[in-house]
Amino acid sequence: MKTKSKLMILLRMLKLVKPLSGYMVLAVCFGTMGFLTAQFIPILGGYAVLSGLHIPTAIAQKTALILLPVFALLRAIFRFSEQRTNHYIAFTLLAVVRDRVFRALRRLCPAKLEGRDKGDLVSLITADVELMEVFYAHTISPICIAIVTETIMCLFIGSFHPALGVLALIACLTIGVVLPLLISKRSGSLGDELRAQSGELAAHMLESIRGIDETQQYNGGAKRLSQITEKTKELSKRQGVLSALSGTNTAIANSMILCFDLLMLCACAYLYQNGQVDFAGFLIPLIAFMSSFGPVVALSSLGTTLQSTVASGARVLAIIDEEPETEDILGKEGVSFSGASVEQVEFAYDKETILKDVSLEVEKSKILGIVGKSGCGKSTLLKLLMRFWKVDAGKICISDRNVEEINTEDLRNMESYMTQETVLFKDTIANNIRIGKLDATEEEVVAAAKKASIHDFIMTLPAGYETEVGELGDTLSGGEKQRIGLARAFLHDAPFLLLDEPTSNLDSLNEAIILKALKEEAKEKTVLLVSHRPSTMCIADSVLEMDGGRVS
Repeated sequence: MKTKSKLMILLRMLKLVKPLSGYMVLAVCFGTMGFLTAQFIPILGGYAVLSGLHIPTAIAQKTALILLPVFALLRAIFRFSEQRTNHYIAFTLLAVVRDRVFRALRRLCPAKLEGRDKGDLVSLITADVELMEVFYAHTISPICIAIVTETIMCLFIGSFHPALGVLALIACLTIGVVLPLLISKRSGSLGDELRAQSGELAAHMLESIRGIDETQQYNGGAKRLSQITEKTKELSKRQGVLSALSGTNTAIANSMILCFDLLMLCACAYLYQNGQVDFAGFLIPLIAFMSSFGPVVALSSLGTTLQSTVASGARVLAIIDEEPETEDILGKEGVSFSGASVEQVEFAYDKETILKDVSLEVEKSKILGIVGKSGCGKSTLLKLLMRFWKVDAGKICISDRNVEEINTEDLRNMESYMTQETVLFKDTIANNIRIGKLDATEEEVVAAAKKASIHDFIMTLPAGYETEVGELGDTLSGGEKQRIGLARAFLHDAPFLLLDEPTSNLDSLNEAIILKALKEEAKEKTVLLVSHRPSTMCIADSVLEMDGGRVS
């Protein structure tokens, strides 16, 4: 990632702090006072020693001894207040970032998320977002604190002699600015590569967990384990390089501090020997300088720690900025369902043509069947009717109006879409059915389940409708999942039902029961039924065949 790009990402991340700028100023004030009280504790000790030696000083020994415990207590209070404020800012902003990420994912779904590694997405919305906390809690505030604190300390040291103040300023700039920039330049794109590899490993692990049954069945455990081990080694190797850079950075910073301490000692001794400062001017600036490196040491490590943070921020912002395939439509005149039509539609995925000059009419209160082999474009047609994608040519109309001119909410209310693969959440059966209508009553949920011929099975379970289905519905068979998906579609109670292979996982008996329920439902609704099984088409009023992206 180029330096300019990194700077732009940091500025974008910084803009998120604007609503909490008051808290940020408060954190900087607390942090500055915390460091100053810590730095002045040894300085007060120096004044106490000078007073004990009967050397005239600006602060008497008694005053210094009283201030020492006061400053120690204040240091703890200010440090706690700074950390609490910074973490309040960080975790508040993380909640804002998560909200924006999930809003972006909802906008992008399903078109822009289809085919994306789910493990990588999980890594992005967990690890990458969490890493941004480093920027908000441990980067912005420390930079501001270092600038304010070191400015005050350089002025204080310079009050004894300007040359000492200049030397202190050079030391601060070298350790707090020059060193982090050099380390950052040396690490290059290491942070980006580390986050990308971390996402790949997360995706591979998720895939391995989901496919563990197949892996065991076909004795592929050794190969899968070797792949995981290899990816982990690669990630560890890259992390090791970054850790080595961090260690080198710390060693260089400590060496520089020692060198600058010796330079300050020599400078103070030279000025004292030449009578340009008194003994207080020799001792106090030296103590102040040696105790002033806390803030800049924190900055010196930013050259490596910011690498992963910026890379994570770039991945998160990329998701937030990505344009959806279809924007939500608002402000159009409402419409009620009276039929649908597809007129000379063409569509391609990544230049691979799926639909070619497809036209058909879906009459109200009729069942239209589309039969065809897997991969011929049947499911794609349903997704276009849902406006998950835009057509490349032609148009799709609902109630004689182009779907591009229908409010998205109205379109979703008019259509119930049942996909080939029913996704179940780790929740109760009732709540999984209730996804079709979130405010549905218990009676409505039961009625939908009965239509989908799943009620009797549910009642055989120990907790009935309150039975947990497990992650991704692992405790249910494919047919049971499918019927729950059909119950969702019935519960949604839309006038236009789009059913993609609704009986593919059912035996002939259950298929007959479902088809009978669909036939009854079609008395009040319009159904577009897609399947590769000719037996499913027995209830259709008319049937079209799709082959090679065309219908006939």
